Amino acid sequence: MSNKPPTGKKHTNAGKIYFIGSGPGNPDLITVKGAAILSQAEVIITDRLAGDEIINRYANPEAIIIDVGKQGGNDNSYKQTDINELLVQFAHLYEKVVRLKGGDIAFFSNVYDELQTLSEKNISYEIIPGITAASGASAYTGVPLTARSYSSGVQLLTYYNTTIINNETWKQLASFKDTLVFYMSSNNLLHIVQNLLYAKANPSIPFLVIEEATTPGQKVHSFTLQSFFENPVTKFESPSILIMGKVAGLYKDFAWFNNENSAESYFRNVEEETGYLKIKTFIQQKNTENVDRTKTQIL
Repeated sequence: MSNKPPTGKKHTNAGKIYFIGSGPGNPDLITVKGAAILSQAEVIITDRLAGDEIINRYANPEAIIIDVGKQGGNDNSYKQTDINELLVQFAHLYEKVVRLKGGDIAFFSNVYDELQTLSEKNISYEIIPGITAASGASAYTGVPLTARSYSSGVQLLTYYNTTIINNETWKQLASFKDTLVFYMSSNNLLHIVQNLLYAKANPSIPFLVIEEATTPGQKVHSFTLQSFFENPVTKFESPSILIMGKVAGLYKDFAWFNNENSAESYFRNVEEETGYLKIKTFIQQKNTENVDRTKTQIL
């Protein structure tokens, strides 16, 4: 048996894309392998929720850093089709390209579209997992998602319109046999609560909204279904994650992290200026000094 480490999916002699899950935002929570690959990367195509501190701490100082941030409801967000094309273009120009995503690659990211594009173009890739937001929020609130006698399991969900979950499914969710964790859904929280109550959920079921989990900007808001329904909150800092179910009541017993650290957002908005190159169709003249123009001028 060979002792050589795995090298990922192999196709052509073009460069290789490394998909790295950067974790929920706290720079201490990236994996050792993820940090090592970042330190070697020639190009890093990063999401907003990877966090600037991760780039500052771990990235190769000579790497080209490309900002392709997305933010729900923000028209300045990068289009997925453009990101797909960037991956293809840079894979044919550089040997080691990182696609840096917040959380874990497999949970509520658009990695399917990107993997499909690379497979169609015969480009090699490797996937390096990260800590997903549900795990980070659970740990940094002290809430065990499957505490014995409180929950038999966990369902990871998202809710962004009125058709994604049907009435029968709402009835199943409203039993709260499982803990419910909603990603990217805080803007629709009132609809979630209403649907659960209409499906006969116990109004005293507790839940938490965790803003910017694991970071110095983490803030935790505690509600019951009934208290939120009577006095709803309509705005939370992005990213926010919801933990709903009996286990949420354990927060008051096991919280250990200081949730009153900073009034400022830890993650920037997509329209804010950064030191990262921002690309739409081709590289702009305000490119970083690390860009090799002989390679990138054709983009």
